[in-house]
Amino acid sequence: MGKIRCSWCGDDPLYVAYHDEEWGAPVYDDQTLFEFLILETFQAGLSWITILRKRENFRKAFDNFDYKKIATYSDEKIASLLQDAGIIRNKLKVNSAVTNAHFFMEIQKEFGSFSKYIWGFVNGKPIKNNYKTLANNPANTPLSDTISKDLKKRGFKFVGSTVIYAYMQATGMVNDHAEGCFRYQEV
Repeated sequence: MGKIRCSWCGDDPLYVAYHDEEWGAPVYDDQTLFEFLILETFQAGLSWITILRKRENFRKAFDNFDYKKIATYSDEKIASLLQDAGIIRNKLKVNSAVTNAHFFMEIQKEFGSFSKYIWGFVNGKPIKNNYKTLANNPANTPLSDTISKDLKKRGFKFVGSTVIYAYMQATGMVNDHAEGCFRYQEV
């Protein structure tokens, strides 16, 4: 008998690999935290599988998610990104990646790392939820509302509460694997 997984990943190999290897595993590395922030902001209004299918293209287009480089993107670089069919060519989202890279580094200066800042909202430890199915998972929570408001106050764009809750799930700040999923106990 195969492994029991969260129903949302279905049987698409890319989705299954993402579910089994990444989603919900705690991420404390600033570079990876920034990557997920960019991907989640581009995902707003789209399906996650769309982003996963374009992830390598994003990685190439955005200099391997190097926030120090992204923060200095010129108008010419932004214009070239808007011509790149391999990514989501939304001008507001592309511009927000540059803006968010800048403010990401501001948070690093203030807190020592983005990881210390973001994980401080959960006292450094994942919140382990007890949902039976995907239908029980919320789209946002009072905590994601709080984080979203704080990020917006600091100048971040495309960081609404729903985007931030998805970010919290992806980076393991919350464990929203279904209780019957083999990853529930692992993460």
